[in-house]
Amino acid sequence: YDADAFADVFTADGSMILPGGIYATSREQIRGFMRAAFAGPYQRTQVVGEPIAIRRVGDDVAVVTTQGGVRGVEETEVAPEKLVRATWVITRDGDDWRLLSYQNTPVAAA
Repeated sequence: YDADAFADVFTADGSMILPGGIYATSREQIRGFMRAAFAGPYQRTQVVGEPIAIRRVGDDVAVVTTQGGVRGVEETEVAPEKLVRATWVITRDGDDWRLLSYQNTPVAAA
């Protein structure tokens, strides 16, 4: 629930697409969205995920698919109705790896 830590993993021109029409196109837009979210509907929550696929696209780019979601800090796992699958495009940024793009979608109920 730290908007700065969340946003700082993105490149300066990183993007984030979330259900509900959320489309942020810079680290600062992402920071602003997460600051409001953690102060409001996502207060006392954490965003978690486990990799289910990792592909190297080149020396400086990887695509990671995860499953996870948002859980309360007291919860040990994401509730089934809150599960999402996400795609992360990660790129080398100097000596670091940063998130260039993130998008998630709810997992269909079985």
